[in-house]
Amino acid sequence: MLQFQHKEFIWLFVVLGILVILFVNLLWWKKKTTRKMGDAKLVKALTINFSPGLFTTKFVVLSAAFVIGVIAVMNLRRQGGSENINRKGIDVAIALDVSKSMLATDLAPNRLERAKQFISKLMDEMPDDRIALVLFAGKAYLQMPLTVDHGAAKLFVSSAGPDAVPQQGTMINDALKMSANVFSNTDRRYKAVVLISDGEDHDEGAVKTAAGLAQQGVMINSIGIGSPEGSTITDPSTGELKKDETGNTVISKLNEAALAEIAAKTNGIYIRLQESDEAISAIKDHLSQIERKAYGDVSQMNFTSYYTWFAAAMFLLLLIENFIPERKKAVV
Repeated sequence: MLQFQHKEFIWLFVVLGILVILFVNLLWWKKKTTRKMGDAKLVKALTINFSPGLFTTKFVVLSAAFVIGVIAVMNLRRQGGSENINRKGIDVAIALDVSKSMLATDLAPNRLERAKQFISKLMDEMPDDRIALVLFAGKAYLQMPLTVDHGAAKLFVSSAGPDAVPQQGTMINDALKMSANVFSNTDRRYKAVVLISDGEDHDEGAVKTAAGLAQQGVMINSIGIGSPEGSTITDPSTGELKKDETGNTVISKLNEAALAEIAAKTNGIYIRLQESDEAISAIKDHLSQIERKAYGDVSQMNFTSYYTWFAAAMFLLLLIENFIPERKKAVV
């Protein structure tokens, strides 16, 4: 069955429509200007070598090249039949806090590294589920869209750090909104967010956002990283302890109440990470309550792409257009 891989580029055909309108207006303007120049026979004699037909032909060829180029960009392809794989799973967005407070060492070697270890083990236990990765601090970024390629996901997780998000803070509200954007709007089930954070600088909007996601069928399970007693934070660039504006050493504490409230709004659970295996078991049991769906694993499908053929046709048309003159051969 033929299909386009990148249907979102269909809007480029609007550009073609605009070009056609501009071309028609240009022809009308030329005709109008020619009438204003004076005697029609004299004007015709002066422009005898100009060919309106060739001028229009050049535009038609360019338009055809543009259409074929758009089709090439959209990547028309044929889906293979024998190698398609159907998986049965849920969609999970993992929202990982990479703020500098995650460098606190109340969990060895630090909170962020323990969170990465947890995510890696969790993905090993979820082979049939699609995973997305959102990194957040003072702002949230989609690091990886939904995929069953857990190997690639682990590479993104391993490289995650405070440098990935320049703006510092812990904007859980932004992280939840970004996580919600990775899911399909047509499904009201099968969706879950695993929020991993120390909960510091908790913004009140996160609870309201969580309640809204619950109405969309999204379950949020939150993982608390750190300890209520807290710990100092070592700045990796200087090797010194982080201090506040008054010069006092900063103590970063786990905000369990905030994370638990967010999870409760969506019938999720809150777990304080101590032993990864226990936390993973609890998360798996809770996620198993979400009805699973069967979906085609596109990453494992075999496709025959026709991009090269369309690209070659576009190049050929552009080459042909280059050799089409606008002027007729002079009559001797």
